[in-house]
Amino acid sequence: PILASAHESSCIRLWSIQGNLMKELLPFSEHPSGPLTALCTDIFTKILLTGSKEGYIIRWNITSFLEDSRNKKNKIKEELCWRAHATEVVDLFIEEEKNVIATASIDGSVRLWHARIGYYFGYFGQARKFELSDTSRLILPSDVKDFSAIIKEESQHMEKKQVIYPLRLDRDK
Repeated sequence: PILASAHESSCIRLWSIQGNLMKELLPFSEHPSGPLTALCTDIFTKILLTGSKEGYIIRWNITSFLEDSRNKKNKIKEELCWRAHATEVVDLFIEEEKNVIATASIDGSVRLWHARIGYYFGYFGQARKFELSDTSRLILPSDVKDFSAIIKEESQHMEKKQVIYPLRLDRDK
């Protein structure tokens, strides 16, 4: 078992059950996610989802890392990033059987998304029924303009770096 924490700095920290820090990582998608406000995993702890203050959802694959966290080759892979809401994401949930993610925002909307590709199915309260099997026609919510971005395998995570020398004002320059 592990514990995951999401932070205002967009950093995700994975902890052992004994309280030891196992991994610290930042998203590297092209859109800055902003402070993280929501976090969840699937029932088998293979997928980690994060929601942000800017309305983004990021899907992480943590399977290989959890199999052997001491092996440096086993990395956490950021797989998908998309804008789910125009405002802060306050909660999210993954439903494995239907392969659906539900997201909620401070704007009062609750939306459904395809768990693997970030395809938008609709929102709770809409007049039409959810069509969970048809992902052929791409639609977006009216307040979101960006389609989901699949993250390439060769992309590297931004590791948090420690500053050795603090910045100082040099008046001569």
